[in-house]
This record gives sequence, structure tokens and C-alpha cells, in this order.
Amino acid sequence: MAELETRELEYFLGVADELHFGRAADRLAIAQPALSKAIRRIEARLGVPLFIRSSRSVELTPAGRALQEHGRHALNAVSAAVQSARRAGDTRRHLRLVLKPGGDAGLLSAILAEYARRHDSRQVDILFSGPADRVDMLRDGRADIGLLYVPFDDLDGLAHETLHAEERVVIVPSAHRLAGQASVRMADLEGETLPRWRGVPGGDGTGPEVADVTQLLHMITAGRMIGVLPRSLVEPVPAGLVCVPVTDAPPSRLVLAWNAQDRRPMVASFVAAAIGSRQAD
Repeated sequence: MAELETRELEYFLGVADELHFGRAADRLAIAQPALSKAIRRIEARLGVPLFIRSSRSVELTPAGRALQEHGRHALNAVSAAVQSARRAGDTRRHLRLVLKPGGDAGLLSAILAEYARRHDSRQVDILFSGPADRVDMLRDGRADIGLLYVPFDDLDGLAHETLHAEERVVIVPSAHRLAGQASVRMADLEGETLPRWRGVPGGDGTGPEVADVTQLLHMITAGRMIGVLPRSLVEPVPAGLVCVPVTDAPPSRLVLAWNAQDRRPMVASFVAAAIGSRQAD
């Protein structure tokens, strides 16, 4: 990388994701003045402004948006190359499975049992992460296999197998206007406050940022917002909350995903075990 080092790309992406120098500095564990200086140095080297700064906001320029898109791919590629080299030289390493807490739709025990019966099985390390991290961990090699939810997670660059499909429900306080309904449609949710998921750009949420389902349920209980999730993520339903089916929301699919370039036998063996456990269910 002739003009930018990986550390500089990490600094830029931190600010680009947060659009706030203070939060980015905390996330990157660097002093804010040093981060600001590093960004100015990058802009000077590239000869283009990457951010529009004001006393109240930080925005990406067109050049900044281009660097955010391609820079993330470049950073992931470097990390994946390092991880691939390590994996290739380690024939005894554990298999690492990443998922969100409670994000297995009750299938994980059966999958692990099926895998343990295989002659080539290895120890499986379970990693828990937030909404955005799981995909990145699969792309850069920190995890070998992941349980992801479609349409919430981005499967670009990942191979995958669907393990389970289920309806989506809206979670509301028991006193909410929708709590007594047998079902609702997405149009019925207009005007309601929905969450913004930390680290996940886009989306329709306008409410406070949440990092996981536990935080979301606390915020719903407090009356700050409502949420739409796969039913299995909120069962058993906490006291004081109600789940109502959303009839026109696309079904949620739990998928087993892995890096599309990863053709190691241990990954293929785990995938086969997961498919076998699904067929035996």
C-alpha cells in the first residue's frame, strides 16, 4: 500500500464510521488531537479532503466515501492474508464459531453434537459478538464459521447455508397500542421509534443506538422504542413485553456462513455436520 499504511486506514475508517472524532478516538484508543493530526496528514498526502468538518458535525466528502468503501476491503484483505497464512501453518487449531448471544434459534447443541460424531472433528471455540462484528470476523479470518441472520447481516463475500427460517415479530410494551393485536403490518409501525444498531450503517431506525438484543429489550421496557426481530431472539418473552407477528415482514433466515475463499476441510466438515443436523431434525 504505497500511499497509506494499514494503521492510517484504521484511523480513517474509525472516523468515517463514527462521524465523530471523539468517539472514534475512544474506539481506536488514541488521543483525539493525535487522531485529528493523522487525518489531516492523510488528506494532505492524498491531496483531497475526506471530511467536511463543522463545529456541530462531521460528514464524508465524495472522496471520503470512496475511501471508506475501498479502504475497508483493502484492510480486510490484509487481515485475511495474515490469518490465512497462520491457518495454513496450524494443523491443530480449534474451529472458531461466532454468533450473537442467543442467536442460534435453539439449533447449536444439535449441530455441535452432530459435528462431535465426525472422525475429523476439532474443539469448537464459541465467540460472541455484536451486530456488525460477526461478518467482519468471518471476512478477516478471526472466525471460521458464523451464525448470521438474513436480511440483517451482509453476506457479500461469504458462502452460506440456510438452517432455519422464521417469522419476524414486533416487540412492544404490554401497554402499547399494538400489544393486543393478533398481528400487524409494517405500515402499522409508521411513526414508531425503531433502534439504530451500533456499527451497522443505514437502516430505518431513528431511535437511540443499541449494541445487542439485551439492550434493545431494556429500551423497549423503558418505553423508548419498539423493535422488529426474529421470534427466536426474544423467546421466552420478558415480563412486561409482548410479541406480535408482522405479517408482511420478510421471513428471517438463520444461516451458517463462512468466507467464500475458505476451502479448508475442517470448515467443510462443520458445514456438513450442520446440514446433517438440520436434515435429521
